Amino acid sequence: MSDNTVDLTSASWGPGEFEQFTAAQTRSRSKAGTATGRNGAVTVAYGAYAARAGLEALKQGGNAIDAALTTALTQVALNAGAPISYFGIMSLVYLDAKSGRVHTMNAEWNTVAGETDPLSIPGGITMTGVDGVAGTTVSGRTAMVGGFMKGVDAAHARFGRLPFECLFQPAIEAAEQGTPVNESVDMAYRMRAADLARLPATREALLKPDGSPYRLGETLRQPKLAETLKRIAADGVGYMYGGPWGAKLVEAVQADGGHMTLKDLTDYEVHWADALTADIGGYALATTPWPNAGGVAMIEAQHLAAVSGLLDQPHWTVSGESLRKALDITRLITLSYLPQEATAKLFPGLDFSPEARVTREHAEQLWARIQDGAALPWQPIAPRHSDDVVAVDADGNIAAITHSINCVLWGKTAINIDGISIGDPAAHQQQVLASVRPGDRLPAPTETGVLLKDGVPVLGFASMGAGLHQRTFQGLLNYMRFGMSIEDAVNTPDFFMPTFHPDGTATANFGAGEYDHAVLHASGVPWHEAASSEEARFTGEGLWVAIERDPATGVLNAVSHNRNNSDAVAF
Repeated sequence: MSDNTVDLTSASWGPGEFEQFTAAQTRSRSKAGTATGRNGAVTVAYGAYAARAGLEALKQGGNAIDAALTTALTQVALNAGAPISYFGIMSLVYLDAKSGRVHTMNAEWNTVAGETDPLSIPGGITMTGVDGVAGTTVSGRTAMVGGFMKGVDAAHARFGRLPFECLFQPAIEAAEQGTPVNESVDMAYRMRAADLARLPATREALLKPDGSPYRLGETLRQPKLAETLKRIAADGVGYMYGGPWGAKLVEAVQADGGHMTLKDLTDYEVHWADALTADIGGYALATTPWPNAGGVAMIEAQHLAAVSGLLDQPHWTVSGESLRKALDITRLITLSYLPQEATAKLFPGLDFSPEARVTREHAEQLWARIQDGAALPWQPIAPRHSDDVVAVDADGNIAAITHSINCVLWGKTAINIDGISIGDPAAHQQQVLASVRPGDRLPAPTETGVLLKDGVPVLGFASMGAGLHQRTFQGLLNYMRFGMSIEDAVNTPDFFMPTFHPDGTATANFGAGEYDHAVLHASGVPWHEAASSEEARFTGEGLWVAIERDPATGVLNAVSHNRNNSDAVAF
């Protein structure tokens, strides 16, 4: 297909759609967005405009991969590279309808080969609100090698249908023409105004000419970013991974004391693998395998729900006992981030290898230890400001992507190279870095996947946010075990990731007014209600989006998140 025949910009959209989806960027939902169609669907956690851009890829002959990648590229531009970045990370689960095979792609962090003492990397955050997550120290050592753009290239080369350069068209349009600052970007500017002013290149890229931050509803234009995206679209991702852009990145990171070299960039490769698949309650759950720690934890939690008796009790929204059990099960996500010696001390003799953790037998043994009084670990979890895309095409191909800057809103360093933000993910993952060799792939937290029933794909999903594990646990159980529609699975009141305190205690977090206080009291745990969407984001909210495909009719039902400016579109 010639690129001259493909135009994914808003010029190709229907009358009034540009205005409709631009206005949707500054809208905040209270219920999940939904859409139904037969020819294709896209859903996102953030960025209604990006979802519409991805839908255009489907309308102009692209497939699920083209749509998902177009959407993800546009999401970054719409969010000014704050929660997501073109030098961030990507996790992909792709079901090829023709073969029935589920492929996974890991384009997550590589550690820096020259960083040999990760425990001494400065920084640190606490998930105790805006002040706690802002970070403490600027250091180039907090940067790692992100695979987002390598992932875009690799996924498109393997499965894409549209010309590569066309996938960038909506993102370039948004960067050149400008996009309204939404609530989440406004919050990021309020939080990071001083950090964004630290470096001249960042000031030029992201602040007004007078040095002040953009505010809610104002139009943000990113001409530097537009030029960079044009270069990548024309010249390929080598422009970043070893080319002129990469040289600028290395210089900036080293100027702040980092050890990154150009070889770190040229050595980066994505990892392809067959899906890790587990039988869960009559479904096959296909997700990304180790070193994706999130996929292992997701399967482990589903087994724990079964062996604990949670599925035989009333739903956790109406039962304090069930709620306590669900909170305890999801709290075990911390085992993925504890040093091996700490896990062995907590549960002596229990095998915590990735291979063991995805079995029902492991869940039975682990839950027996919990019932016998083994201490549940309370360990702070790193921030996961991210975004999600799920796309399904008329042929039944399913692409589910989670991508992230994996730090808090640009990061304390706020490095920006020609419009592309460079986060500080190592500032809060020193222990995890110490568990791998310098230059190796970091274990990834994402929980993205496909559900199959009797061998036939029925659902693609992706999750994000600090509470992504809790949200995925609830979304999957609501759909698979409690028989909810995907819309109800999202709109049913959810619980967030707990807040962890210095004394080792923790507080469970919920959205204001969503739970009966009698249920919260009956759970027997300290609890807090987030009064606003901003507070929810910094007190462990998770986001989960999904598209269901009826195997008999081919009808697609898409559902977005039920907060923020998420959306679902279909045709």
